[in-house]
Parts: sequence; C-alpha cells; structure tokens
Amino acid sequence: MNIQRQYSLPNCTLRLEGLSDSVTGTDSADSRPLLSILVNAECRFVGISQTLQGGRTFLENLAKVASAYAQGYLSGIPHPQDSQGDEDPIHLEKIEGTDFHRLAWQPHDEGGQSRVELELNTVQLFDLVESIDQFFADSRTLPDFTLQLQPVSRRYRPPDEPLVQRAVPATLGIGSIALMALILFFFPIPEVREPEPRPPQTSTETIPNGNSSSSSNPNSTPPTP
Repeated sequence: MNIQRQYSLPNCTLRLEGLSDSVTGTDSADSRPLLSILVNAECRFVGISQTLQGGRTFLENLAKVASAYAQGYLSGIPHPQDSQGDEDPIHLEKIEGTDFHRLAWQPHDEGGQSRVELELNTVQLFDLVESIDQFFADSRTLPDFTLQLQPVSRRYRPPDEPLVQRAVPATLGIGSIALMALILFFFPIPEVREPEPRPPQTSTETIPNGNSSSSSNPNSTPPTP
C-alpha cells in the first residue's frame, strides 16, 4: 500500500511517499499506517516552480544541510556542512549583500540532470527547517531516520578578543577614578562654622483704631482722645 505524508508550511511543503514494512507492528496511540520504506521525497517552495525530488539519500542530505545552516545562521557561528559523497549533494550558503540564501542541489540520476540552484528568502528557509522538524517529530514516518547533531568544533568559533583589547575598558575606568581622586585631593577642605544666634524680635499687635501697641509693655498708657 502506497503511504503519503505531507508537512505543509505557508512557504514550503515536504511530501513523502513510501511503503509499510509488514514486520513492524502498529502503535495503539496512532492508527495511521507506518511509513517505514521511503520511495520518494519531494520539496516545493511557494513562488518557485522548480521542485526538489529524490530518495532517502536526498532527504538525509537535505535534513542535515538545512539544520546545520539554520543553526549557523541563528548563532552567527558557521556550522560545517558534512561531505555527502557523490549522490544528491546539497549545499546552502548566504548570498552576499542580500537577504537570500542559495540552495544548490546536484541530482544523481542516469539522465545527467543539470545542477539546480534556488534562491530562498529567510521565511522560505525556516519554513523548510520547520517542515523537516515536523517530519522528525512524526513517529509514524521513518522511525529509523535520525539526525545526529554534534557541537561545533572550537576551530569554527570566531577568534577571541585579545586580552589587551579586553583590558582597555577596565584600564580606562581605573584611570578615570584615579584622576578624579587626584583632582579632589587638591581641593581645600571646607570650613565648618557654627550658625550665629539671631537677635530676638518684638511682636506687635494691631488695635482696631489702626494704632499698634507693643505687647512687651502691658503698663503703657493709651493715647489721650
């Protein structure tokens, strides 16, 4: 029985066709037939008429290269794309000065099909990666298909910043603190003076006829009318 699996994203569609191995049992949690033998793998992109199509080797190479390139693109550290031999080699690279990525594929068939090159934008690239991730997450499709992810070797890391350059900001900071301390050393210490007492003030009271009387002399005689 021919079995088909399709993993569709807005800008990329990965479609697999294959057969079921009668020896492999069924999973009670998923009633779909198990696709255990891959016959054909097909990858299409929206807006691009060319279709990528091949067998198991093609799918393996596509998954390895797309995953490695996407990790390098996100991390800024280039991930090596392993040598894939002479059958269905695939290569991904950034097109300098643009936001596009060149996917180059050399089909391996008796007809001698020419090299295929596709220019993918970043959305198409990550839709391709997402479709591959969905395929790996599907336990009913090629369960023996695994992607070996390995940490990047130290030789692919960008060179560390020299110790002299890393020490420059700290040196400038220490130098600024020392200079400010030297300038403050020559400033005179301000003299602390006690506040002088203020003389007492006499309060006056205003009477209704507009004259004022001093509250400090209660025996003062009122003015003669």
